[in-house]
Amino acid sequence: MPSLLERDAHIDRLDHLLAECLGRAGRAALVDGPLGSGKSELLRVFAARAAERGVLVVGAGCSAQERDLPFGVADRIARSPGWPAGHAARLAELADPAVLADAALTGGTAAADPAGPPPPGLLRACRDLTTALLAASADTPVLLCVEDIGHADEASLHFLRHLVRHLPQSRVLLVLTDGSSPWPARRRLHAELLRHPHVHRLALAPLSRAGALRLVTEGLGEEDARHRGPGLVDVAGGNPLLLHALVEEHLDRTDEPEPRYGPALLSCLHRAGPGVLRVVQAQAVLGEEAPAEDVARLLGERENADAVARIRATLSAAGLLDGEGRLRTEAARTAVLEDLAPHERTELRLRAAQLAHETGSPAAEVARHLVEAGRAPGPWAVAALTEAAEHALLDHRHRTAVACLGLAHKEATEENDRAVLRHRLAQAEWQLNPSAAARHLVPLTAAVRAGRLGLAEALVLVRHLLWHGRGEEALSVLDLLRDRTGPTGPAAPAETGALRDVETWLAYTHPGLARGRRVPALPADLRHTVAPDVDPQLRAAAALAGALTRGRAAEAVDHAQQVLHDAHLHGRTAWAEEAALLALQVLLQAGRADTAAVWSRRLLTAATRREAPTATALYSAAHAEAALRLGEPTTAAEYSRAALTHLSPTAWGIAVGRPLGTLITAESRTGEHRSAAKHLTHAVGEAMFQSLYGLHYLFARGDHYLATRHGHAALADFLSCGELLRTWGLDGAGVVPWRTHAADAWLRLDNRDRAWRLIHEQLSRADADLPHTRGPALRLLAAAGPPGRRGPLLTEAVDLTEASGDRYEQVRVLTDLSRVHQGTGNKRRARLLLRQALHVANMCALKPLAQELLSVSADLGESGPAADDDAREPGGVGALTESERRVASLAVLGYTNREIAGRLYVTASTVEQHLTRVYRKLGVRRRKDLPADLWANLRKTG
Repeated sequence: MPSLLERDAHIDRLDHLLAECLGRAGRAALVDGPLGSGKSELLRVFAARAAERGVLVVGAGCSAQERDLPFGVADRIARSPGWPAGHAARLAELADPAVLADAALTGGTAAADPAGPPPPGLLRACRDLTTALLAASADTPVLLCVEDIGHADEASLHFLRHLVRHLPQSRVLLVLTDGSSPWPARRRLHAELLRHPHVHRLALAPLSRAGALRLVTEGLGEEDARHRGPGLVDVAGGNPLLLHALVEEHLDRTDEPEPRYGPALLSCLHRAGPGVLRVVQAQAVLGEEAPAEDVARLLGERENADAVARIRATLSAAGLLDGEGRLRTEAARTAVLEDLAPHERTELRLRAAQLAHETGSPAAEVARHLVEAGRAPGPWAVAALTEAAEHALLDHRHRTAVACLGLAHKEATEENDRAVLRHRLAQAEWQLNPSAAARHLVPLTAAVRAGRLGLAEALVLVRHLLWHGRGEEALSVLDLLRDRTGPTGPAAPAETGALRDVETWLAYTHPGLARGRRVPALPADLRHTVAPDVDPQLRAAAALAGALTRGRAAEAVDHAQQVLHDAHLHGRTAWAEEAALLALQVLLQAGRADTAAVWSRRLLTAATRREAPTATALYSAAHAEAALRLGEPTTAAEYSRAALTHLSPTAWGIAVGRPLGTLITAESRTGEHRSAAKHLTHAVGEAMFQSLYGLHYLFARGDHYLATRHGHAALADFLSCGELLRTWGLDGAGVVPWRTHAADAWLRLDNRDRAWRLIHEQLSRADADLPHTRGPALRLLAAAGPPGRRGPLLTEAVDLTEASGDRYEQVRVLTDLSRVHQGTGNKRRARLLLRQALHVANMCALKPLAQELLSVSADLGESGPAADDDAREPGGVGALTESERRVASLAVLGYTNREIAGRLYVTASTVEQHLTRVYRKLGVRRRKDLPADLWANLRKTG
């Protein structure tokens, strides 16, 4: 790889000076430039060219670590190999360390006053070395290269100054390199050297953008450089040293070239001296926007703000910082900070936190430094961490809140404060992973018993205990709270109301634990006023749970939708997700699965955007259940799996029964029986079956057994569901339709009498008129009853399943109705219904039902869904307009008016008007009588 770019003029200038030197006109060149600008590389290339011309090349480098070693540079020059034999011994004699050290101190200290006259002994040593070196150059021209003279010891600098003064009429070219540093001493040295007419300055600058791109292209090739070049140049800022490091890294790796960039940057900063590195480290700690005054204050040098500003300007000129004086990448910041020893980094962070606190910076800024330091020294630090955590929770930055609260809890000294901080920490960790929050349950329970937590915090603890299956502990906490807020206790109305709300919620969600406890009366107005000290989301959750407990879901729909609409306003409250989930359950129980699907999708999107894994998992499970109610098992399975990914089954606690049950039912309906059976092997504790989560799981297991033809096992599970609901007093709540499913199991076991009794029980219930419950009941009643009544019952069931939007149930009803028409000899109608059912089954991936339909199709003598032996009515279908044909085609396939409107981008009213005209033109009364050959027009609807 070519090493030099945009340095031709500098090489030419040095060549010219060398030519003068060969003509016995000694010269000196001072090459200065920013860190990493290529001074050493320029010197190396020029030295090689000089050596080819027979010039003796002698080099010496200066180091900050050897600055206190007198004549260190002069000693290396004198002892360099290559001097003519007659002069080598003399130079070695003059460079003897003991002689030089004695000379440096004779008559005074060289470093006492660098600008003043040197001590006599030092002056004699400089004169003798200069004389010997010039004498040696008489035989062989010499290129003397000294790098980084800013780090040279004072004795060697006196020697170099003396040598510079005696260069004319010699054959020596002295090339010195140094950085463009803001330090006053270095600037004085440069000025002193450049006042001589035979000393020339060569200033190096960072590469231009074009030059930097050329360097990258030469290193990587045109193809790679086209894609990667601009990014590498932006990172390196035209600094050749950093560019070389980045190119070499890219040649070794394919991902981001940062591992070599950091060391290259540190190499530049270390060469610049400890003061420069300390400034960059202080800025990295404070942040990129920190003013020079704050950096100086952090370093304990408040009066040196101007020096800090000069250093930053110098580093910006070198490309190490950007135009605003900031480190260019996060990798640079990390490398600079990691170069600090751990205790140094901690102390710097603590000083930065103290500085931010004293200057009135936001709590988040103070907390950032404290968290990085891992310490919070004093009450002011704990207060700042707590405030920062509150702001982080408001912004849904849960990981930041956990970090702040964890440190605040560790450093707090008062037990009451520690208890409150632990509660807040548990809440923040809950949003990330309930398993992580479980470690706080025991100490929080002890804090409640000791009276260190208030009622609101204690009630949240009850919820967490229940989630993790620790029901007895939760009940004991509730009993303790009830005793404290009882008639003899100093209970405020708000406290009594909050406890009553939790009891109401418990009676619905964990009825096995609430058994025997008095369920508070439900207020007439579900949106009754909330006391100021009561969490409004807890009150909403209680109202919705009470409505569900009493089977009044339909009356609570408006309230549920209001809760969902306002959910974004209550993201921080501990009961927000519980209220939203109960609101979605109200919609499902009221037969509004389509609305529940819309709301759950919105909540899921918002939770994903907030990066809240627990809320994301909960709303994924809720959306999966809504999709299952709509007969979309593939969607239900997808979101159930997502719910079990966002939170592991262990983190779900006993609530795992919800997504697990939905997934089992969904996979059973799509024919993935092995996968469903595998999920049933997941270990679930007995505590789950004291909650609705266990009921949901038990019901799903029965569905799986029914789908795999294990009728007796399925029946046992469905009857167990009924027994639990009756025991809990929730049989009237319509939580799961256990009667219809048990009736289905009885029918498969060929016991029509028991099935008939269960169906009639279902149809006599308060919620029997809801489409999503009445439709399946009528289908089973038709199957259990006499053949003559099946047609009317199934016809009504078709309308009900269409209204409920349950495509799974719709396929089953259409299949049974097709068989009825086949039995009565109406094969045309049977084929039409069969095609509708098969289309919906395939669309929803209901593989077992689709296979069943294909067997029915074979009985009808059909070779495929498009076959139709019936002639269309003369001129009937042809009389339809294109729009009417599209609407009618979708209606034949079983789409609801709302779904047709969505597919064709029209209103539902327009769909109704089109269907009315279609019925009139075709001479039919309803969509079930539409001609079967309209199905073929689906292709035209796109």
